[in-house]
Amino acid sequence: MMAQLDSTTASEFVTEVEITLSCRNLPDTDVFSKSDPMCVTYLKTQDSQWQEISRTETIWNNLNPDFAKKTHLIYRFEEQQSLKFVVYDIDSESHNLQKHDFLGYSSCTLGQLVAAGKLVLPLRGLESNQGTIIVCIEELSKCRDEVILQFSGHRIERMSWFGLTDPFLEIYKINDDGEYHLVHRTEVIKWSLNPTWKPFTIAIRSLCGHDSQRSLKIKCYHWNMNGGHQFIGEFFTTFKTLSLGPCDDTVFFCLNSQKMYGDSRRKHSGEIHLTKYEYKRVYSFLDYIKGGMQIHCTIAIDFTSSNGRPNSPQSLHYCCSPSPNEYEQALTAVGEIIQDYDTDKMFPVLGFGARLPPDGHTSHDFFVNMKPSNPYCVGIPGVLEAYKSCIRKIELYGPTLFSPIINHVAKFAQAYQDGSHYFVLLIITDGIINDMAKTKQAIINAATLPMSIIIVGVGTADFSAMDELDGDTVPLVHKGVQAARDIVQFVPFRNFHCFQNVTKTKASLAKEVLAEIPDQIVSFMKCNNIQPKKVENTSKVTTAV
Repeated sequence: MMAQLDSTTASEFVTEVEITLSCRNLPDTDVFSKSDPMCVTYLKTQDSQWQEISRTETIWNNLNPDFAKKTHLIYRFEEQQSLKFVVYDIDSESHNLQKHDFLGYSSCTLGQLVAAGKLVLPLRGLESNQGTIIVCIEELSKCRDEVILQFSGHRIERMSWFGLTDPFLEIYKINDDGEYHLVHRTEVIKWSLNPTWKPFTIAIRSLCGHDSQRSLKIKCYHWNMNGGHQFIGEFFTTFKTLSLGPCDDTVFFCLNSQKMYGDSRRKHSGEIHLTKYEYKRVYSFLDYIKGGMQIHCTIAIDFTSSNGRPNSPQSLHYCCSPSPNEYEQALTAVGEIIQDYDTDKMFPVLGFGARLPPDGHTSHDFFVNMKPSNPYCVGIPGVLEAYKSCIRKIELYGPTLFSPIINHVAKFAQAYQDGSHYFVLLIITDGIINDMAKTKQAIINAATLPMSIIIVGVGTADFSAMDELDGDTVPLVHKGVQAARDIVQFVPFRNFHCFQNVTKTKASLAKEVLAEIPDQIVSFMKCNNIQPKKVENTSKVTTAV
């Protein structure tokens, strides 16, 4: 049974939880091998749409997979949070789920899972027997600190007549239900009896929660292509022991209870040594704000002809109504939140896709206030005033190009990489991107900089291509290069039309599009080992000589 979740009052209770997934007896859809399963988790949104929130890793040739990658969620007592788990057999490197075989799905609410602690659910699909999915949940501690661990093997038992051994490790922690659950799987080291695995980073709360004495089980396997990996041996330890770093107490013997070592020369199946231990303090978004980090927001507005003529009531840029149009609503909703963190409340506003006076040349990177020497607008009221003035002076044209404005802001972010400044680009657009390849490249380049991109889609266009840029669950890749981190959040404005008043629309839109900014800021700081100012450094590194 899951430990009782601590709360002050039920109506105010929120906590972060971690979901662990396993499957048993999956159908085999491959001809010459077993299925290669992956599980996708969805959360039902307020407008009853299923939103993908995570994907596990793919387990090759396995009908009974234990997935190491976890799903993290905020549990809200007062809400019914519906979850759906869909299992696929992965047949290629494509991220498009339609290109893979569907194995089955199951669903539950987060409340049901919290109450039970563990659910064993039948998978439903085309056949009557699709196997089961095992869903376990645990509350995460508030501590987000991490640890870097590295292990090496010595004199690992030979497992092949014709070669050596292809060893890998699996690390399990014991949960409140008394069972061990997988938390990490190392890479496979081919043909080695003395392997050294790569260092890996893991959150301490995922490894042991609140209890440094929680039992950890580490298993060593010999990898087989057919998925039938051979068990070599195992040992038990705790995070408290591992925190001693490389020493005699962190040299472990792999034991296999099925083997009779007896009086032979071999008393175990090999040694596993901890060769690196590094404790990393993880700072919060507020730590960096308190340390003086400044957020700068640049706003970019789509002035392409697909928006409709501004003097037409059907136009998305229609400004003759007492009610704000969708561009104005998006500007106000997101800008009012961002401006709280901007010290001078001065916003540069860019336009793209318009013909400009006096000669009618097309520009994809111009200042909306028409003042190249001083492009800043004072506060959100100043942004709206410049927008309304600009729409009367320019001619909507096209095409829709994102890369010029992304590169424009990236130049400023390039100059400030010490953690003192962070740049947010808000793009409001109605159309499909016409320079997708260049936009991908621009985003990948910007992912190494202190920069985030928010895209709000207005109107009724097909924005499906935008989801590719938003790398929440599938990293953005272009020409074989993967973005260093996810910096894009895309939200279609029409998802918020169900609300009856403008105030609620603005609040819900702002919440959705700004939710990822704090984590994106922290991710940049972590990637570049930047600590907030005025916060004591408590890092400790222990490495084997």
